[in-house]
Amino acid sequence: MHSLMETTLESNTYLKMNFDGGDLSSDSGLLLLKEFISKMGVDRLLKQLFRTNDKASFRLHKDDENLLQMIYQITSAYFEDDCADELTRDPVFTAILGKGALASQPTLSRFHNRMGEDTLAQFDEIGKALRKRAYSCEKPEMVLMDIDSTLLETYGKQEGEGFNYHYRAHGYHPLVCYDSLTGDLLRIQLRKGADYCSNGAAAFMQPILDEFQEDYPETHLYLRGDSGFASPDLYKQCETNGVSYVIRLKENATLRKLAESIDAELAEKTKTNMVDYAVAHGEFLYQAGSWEYPRRVVCKIEKPPGQLVHMNTFIVTNMGSSPERLVLFYCKRGSMENLIKEGKNGFDFAAVSSHAEVVNANRLQIHALAYNIFNWFKRLVLPEEMRRHTVDTLRVKILKVASRVIRSARYVTFKLCSSFPYKKVFYRILENIRGLRPQLE
Repeated sequence: MHSLMETTLESNTYLKMNFDGGDLSSDSGLLLLKEFISKMGVDRLLKQLFRTNDKASFRLHKDDENLLQMIYQITSAYFEDDCADELTRDPVFTAILGKGALASQPTLSRFHNRMGEDTLAQFDEIGKALRKRAYSCEKPEMVLMDIDSTLLETYGKQEGEGFNYHYRAHGYHPLVCYDSLTGDLLRIQLRKGADYCSNGAAAFMQPILDEFQEDYPETHLYLRGDSGFASPDLYKQCETNGVSYVIRLKENATLRKLAESIDAELAEKTKTNMVDYAVAHGEFLYQAGSWEYPRRVVCKIEKPPGQLVHMNTFIVTNMGSSPERLVLFYCKRGSMENLIKEGKNGFDFAAVSSHAEVVNANRLQIHALAYNIFNWFKRLVLPEEMRRHTVDTLRVKILKVASRVIRSARYVTFKLCSSFPYKKVFYRILENIRGLRPQLE
């Protein structure tokens, strides 16, 4: 039997369905994020610091509200502007934003297009202020800055896009710097697609170093970078600002000559056994032609199992640990690839769909802000066993929760799914949020 109100399945006539369930939502976990954002004063900070180049005297959907809507959408994996049209009357989204209806896709697109260089500066200030609030709750004793670059693919003739020979693809080539101990994204900056890895790296890092010297002078700073960032400007910047660094060098004939004694040591080790793996470490002073003075270089030479050819790893550093420990410390920077993947896959950093480069740069900052807010949410209020989960896993476990909305004269009640398997975790997170004492001023 079929009607406008009810349908019976032909496969099983005992099963019926209709669309008379009331106000339902599948994103009730956002109520936790809303509580966290309110506790950290994010909504009030956006209202205070964020404003686009808007000449209109009146807007139904204000700039800070649109930005907050995008943060909630991105966190819930509704990455595109178009998703707003599907969420227009969603009871959770309208409740946490305090609006009768969400901003539509055309409104959000116009909102993005009003952004410029001044809003990029505003995002820097917002990130700095929020980091101070997060650190007031739990400040790390040391910060491990991993600097790298990545590719954000483009699919048209966007301004500033270019062919990147390393990735063999068209796109943008942004610089990124994460704190690999906490997962915080310290800074990200969109660049033209054809820019080399280290182009502008020192200028990119200086605002981070200035911030930590001014606000957290007792925090120990460490920096790691691959051979793409082997730049004397970056070495000198670290040495001037008290940053301990390990940066890989590209192999060349001079480095191999200086490491001849270490290579000979490895050859002696493998004289009677040329099948198994073997390794030798050492160090020496080295001065490239563009360097003002010699620097310490640690070296690792290894013979892979079943091979006769030796492999060399050269790392320049201003740290005093043994070569073995420094090489191991550098090699652990591979974990940063997981952070880049989390940003690109979990928060869609590649949503650079506008024609103008500056608009795409601002879009990237919005997605980066959503990433950081959720990362602080993870490490400050989530149970310890869930803090290493990816955002995709956490969406399934605590964000994508079904609820029904019951409205009365005084209250709006969200009745969450009775069979929700993480009910205790949900209440525990709520208690952790209420226990936060951030310094908002």
